[in-house]
Amino acid sequence: MTRIARRIDALRASGRKAFVAYVMAGDPDYDRSLAILRGLPAAGADIVELGFPFTDPMADGPTIQEAGQRALQAGMTLHRTLEMAAEFRRGDAQTPLVLMGYYNPIHAMGVPRFLSAARTAGIDGLIVVDLPPEEDDELCLPARAAGLDFIRLATPTTDDRRLPQVLRNSSGFVYYVSITGITGAAAASAAEVAPEVARIKAATDLPVLVGFGIRTPEAARAIASVADGGGGRFGHRRRDRGGPHARRGAGLRAGAGCRRAGGLTARAPQRTGASPAARKAAISSLRAMASRWPRSISSPR
Repeated sequence: MTRIARRIDALRASGRKAFVAYVMAGDPDYDRSLAILRGLPAAGADIVELGFPFTDPMADGPTIQEAGQRALQAGMTLHRTLEMAAEFRRGDAQTPLVLMGYYNPIHAMGVPRFLSAARTAGIDGLIVVDLPPEEDDELCLPARAAGLDFIRLATPTTDDRRLPQVLRNSSGFVYYVSITGITGAAAASAAEVAPEVARIKAATDLPVLVGFGIRTPEAARAIASVADGGGGRFGHRRRDRGGPHARRGAGLRAGAGCRRAGGLTARAPQRTGASPAARKAAISSLRAMASRWPRSISSPR
């Protein structure tokens, strides 16, 4: 059983939902993004998505595009992202770590080399948003053979004819994109998400987690009532929209609100050894970092 399956099974056994946090590796630099990555589990994340930057992202809105550009300008690469994952894993053997990004850097590295490095670094699963099921032989099947979960995206436009192809070789969980368009384009609606999640669940035994458009604790609570979990993006903000400090800490506040609401987060102290005091200290530490860091933390999905 993979770390992802163990974590989701433990959450289900306790009647809770999974909170998934995304962070872009290397934004604004290696050391500070590693500090955020290390702080996320104690701050409430059940699963962490580690993004690797790419010059031409097709699914990301301005916030994550800018985060990726800052990371690239700071010298971040796929190889360095895997190094960061390995550093994280040396201090955390429990939290599932999903690598999220685009296929071009993986292709450039070479699939066998990439999969070997990902396994060595402690990666548990992959989300590669621009590699469709028709290309499963390229990466999906080799990844599954190497012991990595391959997590597919389903969207509001994934109809009943397309859905079986999306699910065919998926593992870990299904990532339901709650809106049409890029990240940050709109807010998720539980009323619209609920029938789509039910439709996917009728076709698979995999958990269904929801992403894109979950912006507030209230939205998180509503989405949690119809799905197995979901998440938001941490550590990244735009430089406009109300000045350099306007959106700092928004993701952390949403995460804390989800815990209070019994929503998407499900941090169990006995599972990770993180006490409530440790979680509070982790959140305080990330907020303190934000106060010294005008261009980052944070913007929820």
